[in-house]
Amino acid sequence: MKNSAVIDKKSSLFFVILKGTLIALSISLFGILIFAFALRFISMSDSLISPINQVIKGLSILIGTFIAMKKINQMGLVTGLLIGLFYTVLAFLVFSILNGSFSFSITLLNDLLFGGIIGAICGIIAVNFRKKTSN
Repeated sequence: MKNSAVIDKKSSLFFVILKGTLIALSISLFGILIFAFALRFISMSDSLISPINQVIKGLSILIGTFIAMKKINQMGLVTGLLIGLFYTVLAFLVFSILNGSFSFSITLLNDLLFGGIIGAICGIIAVNFRKKTSN
């Protein structure tokens, strides 16, 4: 009986991570689409494009983590970290396919580090936010 409980927890954690990753990716795709549309009408310095893309990624991970971890009240750091990392890998694959080329560089490693850190922080905040609102 204990083994089925462990399997249920592991499978539900997997689905929480998958849900958070897909929500973050959807928000990111929507945000990048709106940003690209806005760039057609607004003149913007090239040096601003990368920071705005990072903000879109960070907000996507934040929202995806908070929504996915609605019912989770433990393991926020690990769950958020995994959501951030899986989001980064999946976003890299999707945007590379849309771009038509795969380019592995130090930027990908920086994005993985950024996604993991943001995800871990958001996971910690989400778990502690849930604990305070449920009391």
